[in-house]
Amino acid sequence: MKVSTLKFLEELDANNSREWFNEHKNIYTDAREDVISFVEELIGQMAKFDKNIAKVDAGKSLFRIYRDTRFSHNKAPYKTNFGASIAVGKAGYYLHIQPGQSFLAGGIYMLENDNLKTLRKEISGNAREFEKIVGEESFRHYFGGLSEEGKLKRVPSGFEKDDPVGEYLKLKNFVAVCPITDKALLEKDAPKKLAEIYRSLKPLNDFLNAAFV
Repeated sequence: MKVSTLKFLEELDANNSREWFNEHKNIYTDAREDVISFVEELIGQMAKFDKNIAKVDAGKSLFRIYRDTRFSHNKAPYKTNFGASIAVGKAGYYLHIQPGQSFLAGGIYMLENDNLKTLRKEISGNAREFEKIVGEESFRHYFGGLSEEGKLKRVPSGFEKDDPVGEYLKLKNFVAVCPITDKALLEKDAPKKLAEIYRSLKPLNDFLNAAFV
């Protein structure tokens, strides 16, 4: 990844207006193309351990930089990051590029209630397998565990209060996050190194996706 891509995001953060953006549209275009090239390389590396990822179109994987401000108090018109969803199925991989705040992530976020219940049943019914996946050494090394954002205070109805994986059943999202430094993104072999981090997420994604087959 080019230094200029992160520099663009820094400047956009400081000048988040349509006027500034339109005056620097060519720099945005260059930065976006740089991110697409980076994601293409990353997909190539990830396809070595997850062949389904080879189907992902790098350009289409990127989220729009334009913000929907209709229902937000924050009226800034542009996101100050590049985000890419590298996924085939409900569970997948996510790349977030933002100076000083970049991260890799994976899993499932914001499931509908019926699908959430289905997934919780899968976890409860295969407790040992799930615990082995989230307790695996490389997964713990990079991601630490699953995010507890939005976690319930009690085991949801329909499950035993003393369920062996009750703490996981309280989760509303099944997501893991690994922060990444700017320096790591700018390394020449960054796609290869990031792919190795994503490799430790594959067993989790496989388990989550299997619940909906």
